[in-house]
Amino acid sequence: MTRVLVVDDQSVFRTGLVAILGSQPDLEVVGEAGDGAQAVTLGIDLEPDVVLMDVRMPVLDGIEATRRLTAAPTSTPVRVLMLTTFDIDDYVLDALRAGASGFLLKDAGAEDLIAAVRTIAAGDALLAPRVTRHLVEAFIAGPRPAAPTADVLAVLTDRERDVFMLMARGRSNGEIGRELFIAEQTVKTHVGRVLAKLQLRDRVHAVVLAYESGLVTPAG
Repeated sequence: MTRVLVVDDQSVFRTGLVAILGSQPDLEVVGEAGDGAQAVTLGIDLEPDVVLMDVRMPVLDGIEATRRLTAAPTSTPVRVLMLTTFDIDDYVLDALRAGASGFLLKDAGAEDLIAAVRTIAAGDALLAPRVTRHLVEAFIAGPRPAAPTADVLAVLTDRERDVFMLMARGRSNGEIGRELFIAEQTVKTHVGRVLAKLQLRDRVHAVVLAYESGLVTPAG
């Protein structure tokens, strides 16, 4: 059973999210919050598996709430799935740095919402395709790194480095396996080792590291 905390300041929208998630036999909504401060309190007290977090909220916004939750000394890591809309895509990178594990657009359908929560709960990361595009555009518009910092990858084996670079370009495990001619289960093992060695939360943060260090460029 995946335990979910739903956070959104719009009560009608929040009620809809609760109804959709609560209809699934493997998902349990353990709490609701209408602002970021409540989200932090409930997230620490209830220790949900996934927090479905709005970005714009009163008292404390979703980014700061995410930062506090992911840094809190809970018995298990709190994984945050951010809810975003086109007019707030500028916040995506800040939220990733704060520890968010993925993003879902507010206009996503019920099936996409359910699948996203399950994906995050399983320890994977998720970015909606349109959010990914805007994230890359943000890197294009921002200052370029002074120089690629290849030393970042010094702890990786050659094969792990290959896997990391393909992860950073958004390849799935299956796609990485086909490109490197290795089994998907082997790819999964390499991914786990890469994340552990680089001290990354998930694949999304591997992408951020690759772009911020200059190891991958939007055109690369």
